[in-house]
Amino acid sequence: MTLRLTSAPVAGVKKRKSTPRSRDSPFADHGRRKPHSPAAHAVKTAAENLGDEIPLPDTGRSQYISQTAEVRDVVAAIRSIRTRMFDELPQRAGMNSTRIAEVLNLRRSLPPLASVAHIHTLLNAPTQVEREIVELLQAGRIRRLIIPGRGNDAAGLGDCLVLAEEWEETVRENSALSEELKEKFLDILSRIGPSSALSQSIFTPDEYRVLVRAGFLVSSSTYTQASLNVTSLPNLPPAVISSASRKGPALASDNDRPVQTDAQARAATLFLSLPNTGTYLRLLGAGRAHLIALLRRSPCSEAPLSLLKDRWDGAVETEKSFHLAKRARGEFAGILPGRTKKWKDLYGMQFRWALEEALGAGLVEIFETGSVGPGIRCL
Repeated sequence: MTLRLTSAPVAGVKKRKSTPRSRDSPFADHGRRKPHSPAAHAVKTAAENLGDEIPLPDTGRSQYISQTAEVRDVVAAIRSIRTRMFDELPQRAGMNSTRIAEVLNLRRSLPPLASVAHIHTLLNAPTQVEREIVELLQAGRIRRLIIPGRGNDAAGLGDCLVLAEEWEETVRENSALSEELKEKFLDILSRIGPSSALSQSIFTPDEYRVLVRAGFLVSSSTYTQASLNVTSLPNLPPAVISSASRKGPALASDNDRPVQTDAQARAATLFLSLPNTGTYLRLLGAGRAHLIALLRRSPCSEAPLSLLKDRWDGAVETEKSFHLAKRARGEFAGILPGRTKKWKDLYGMQFRWALEEALGAGLVEIFETGSVGPGIRCL
């Protein structure tokens, strides 16, 4: 027989153990934080104060571009603009063979154009440059390509220059034109002088269609935003018309020819052009827009030249010693160039080339800071 002293275990009643009440810590209201270094705190403080950044010091206009440009005349400036438009393809481009071929083919297909605004930026002598351009046009060493609807002022894209020898080379290398048509077209170019407009009656319908498809002629009716009128177009020399009439079909006399309306005369006028001119102008406009977008990232829409160049190139890996050491250790040394906008959309356009275009167009200005080198400001 089991003796029980109390009935509590049978009833399942348990006594509660009294626990002493813990006292509140004086630091209970303060959240726990990880210790941080002074350098990280300084970076965070700088990031918080980025919106309150003061403008760069301005000590006056900078002549950095004109002083470092290795050109002294218009012809040398045109050649320099032609050869410096793109950077060389890096060894580690981050692009497959198809993309590399696309980039190289587009570069090769662009016309040999140089905007007048870009030339003024390199030489920085407006009166002398304009006088030299007129002399070269009259001598036949260069040709002026006017593109209506693209703007003929400094900020526009429609005023370009081409070396006469490069224009002739482009015509002769084009496989869409027959040898007879090439000789006729070049002969007409030599006769019209600095004019950029032609009459449609110079060519036969077949010749006209071939030249338009090849990109050497553009009808004025295609420029829906053109501001030119018929009276402002340069007159065609009579010798050209008589020479072309002997090679083409017989033309009606002035008495038998019906009077043309303004729209008919406009449609019958042709402008000189070069193949892939539209591609060139779109690429040029995209480069200007990208440069302005990078500059507007700064609070005051201004930045040092070196910082703007780094933004343009992107955080790409280079062949410098510290990047090579990081790659050897298997560490991240930067992204490949093929993933940046410079190579994806602009086909490797050079930073300085785009900056010179924007300066000539009056979109940005360059000034001396006195401390961090030249500065670029958006206008």
